[in-house]
Amino acid sequence: MKLYSWNVNGIRAVLRKEALKPFIEAEQPDILCLQETKAQPGEAVVDLPEYHEYWNSADKKGYSGTAIFSKFEPLSTSHGLPADLQTKYDMTADGYGDPNTEGRVLTAEYEHFYVVTVYTPNAKDDLSRIPLRHDHWDPAFLEYCQRLEKTKPVVFCGDLNVAHTELDLARPKPNAGKKGFTTEERAGFQAFIDAGFVDTLRMFKEGNGFYTWWSNFGGARGNNVGWRIDYFLVSAALRDKVVAADIHPAVMGSDHCPISVTLDI
Repeated sequence: MKLYSWNVNGIRAVLRKEALKPFIEAEQPDILCLQETKAQPGEAVVDLPEYHEYWNSADKKGYSGTAIFSKFEPLSTSHGLPADLQTKYDMTADGYGDPNTEGRVLTAEYEHFYVVTVYTPNAKDDLSRIPLRHDHWDPAFLEYCQRLEKTKPVVFCGDLNVAHTELDLARPKPNAGKKGFTTEERAGFQAFIDAGFVDTLRMFKEGNGFYTWWSNFGGARGNNVGWRIDYFLVSAALRDKVVAADIHPAVMGSDHCPISVTLDI
């Protein structure tokens, strides 16, 4: 089973560029998870008759949002984080808005596992959303995934807005302490690893150069001066089922590229 994840940075823009259909025809994902769809219901018509489609759009127009396209109909789907976790971690609005209304999490339940697509809040250039990330969002999302694990294993993917280690960005030294590479954000990611989740790409590829996002300036993508901030993580119980994991930098249409994992399941 082939699963793909892609921050499209606007589904309507990707459709205008005619980038989505050729990608799907070439890769044939069984499940495709999207982030930053930036579309309300009915604003983007995706003509994929082979797929069931599910959306979690932000209340705010043109902002955030997630979606799942699946060849297999899920047993169930759910939107966002559970209300009790929102309360437990005091997930209320900050100066940028309410993360619970931004369409950031979408979950599909299948026979053997859950799939969760997530668009993690950006810390912002001035790091003003670090408290949300460190004290509220990251621990709440981890507990959510651990809760799902009590029923069946979890595959979660998406734009986590953090480079985990120095190998995950081209220029770690000048970016230390900046958004996406702060101690707090990296600790939030490490908590998943400590909880037993597996960074699937690192099962197959070592070292640097494997990036999923590039700035639109300075020829960053052409020179591969990028960041790996998009990930597929799986529960430890699925580790032996992972037969491949990759990034797909040749796929254009967004400032992110798609990533994938293949499960023998």
